[in-house]
Amino acid sequence: MLSRRRKDECKLFLKMLRDGEILGTVTDFSVHSIMVLLDRLNRPEKLKTFLLSLTGYRGLAVHYTSIAEEVRAVELAREKKLDIDDALQYAVALSIGADAIVSFDEDFSNLEIPRLEPVEIIDKRKSH
Repeated sequence: MLSRRRKDECKLFLKMLRDGEILGTVTDFSVHSIMVLLDRLNRPEKLKTFLLSLTGYRGLAVHYTSIAEEVRAVELAREKKLDIDDALQYAVALSIGADAIVSFDEDFSNLEIPRLEPVEIIDKRKSH
C-alpha cells in the first residue's frame, strides 16, 4: 500500500500511530491479510520486519475478533452490502465504539461510523 501515490500521507499517519500521537486499532484479520500478501510475494524478511514493527507502535492496538463479532459481520455484509472483509472491519468498529474508520475504501462511506482518509486525521491533529 505504501508504494501507491498517497504513500507520504500513509507514512505520516503510521508515524503518528507509532509515536502514540494518535490512537488506532487494527484487527488481527488485517494483520493476517498482510501476512498472506507478503508470504505470496515470497518476502519472509519483510513479513518478519512487519510483525516485529507492530510491537513498537505505541498508539496501535491489535483487536482479536470474537465469534460474536464475526457472526455480526455476516449479518452486516448482507444488510450493508459489504464484502465479508469490510463487514468484519465494520463490525469491530461498531463493537469498540470507533470514532471513524480510516480507509481509502469508499465501501465504508455512508455508514453509521464515518470514513476518514489518513490526511483528514493528520489535518485534525495539526489543528489541535
